[in-house]
Formats: sequence, C-alpha cells, structure tokens
Amino acid sequence: MEKDGCGLLEMFAHQKKVDELRQAYPPETRVELIWMDDPQAPPVGCRGTVKGVDDAGNILVRWDNGSGLNLLPDIDQFRKVNE
Repeated sequence: MEKDGCGLLEMFAHQKKVDELRQAYPPETRVELIWMDDPQAPPVGCRGTVKGVDDAGNILVRWDNGSGLNLLPDIDQFRKVNE
C-alpha cells in the first residue's frame, strides 16, 4: 500500500467495478461478441455463456464454438443477448 493512501482508494474502486460486473454478468448470462482484437478471438457474432467474473474484472466465457477466451470489458465489444 502506498503511504498517501491512493493505492487503497484505487483498490476499492477496482473492487467496486468487479462487483458491478458480477452483478451485470452473473453465471449463465448469454453474450454476443461484437469485436475483439485478438488473433484467437471467436468470430464476430459468436455467442457464449458467462461462467463468472474473475478478481481482475475479466468476464469468463465459454463460447459456443468451444473457445474459452475471456472478455476484457474495457477493451472488447460485446452485448448481452436474451434467448
């Protein structure tokens, strides 16, 4: 922890964001990929099922095509789908 307490504030802000992601994307939520800048990315339009959100804030997804690549909420583009 930093002496001025800024590190502690950042930690609480990060934990709040992770908690919000966990509420927004609980296990079994369906998502659809819009864009991901990764050579191993599932194809655009691929759908998957959320398995959870890790402590780093990554959304863990089991894609319908068999991929297990995680979503990075601040980078990747995706949406929830209602099925």
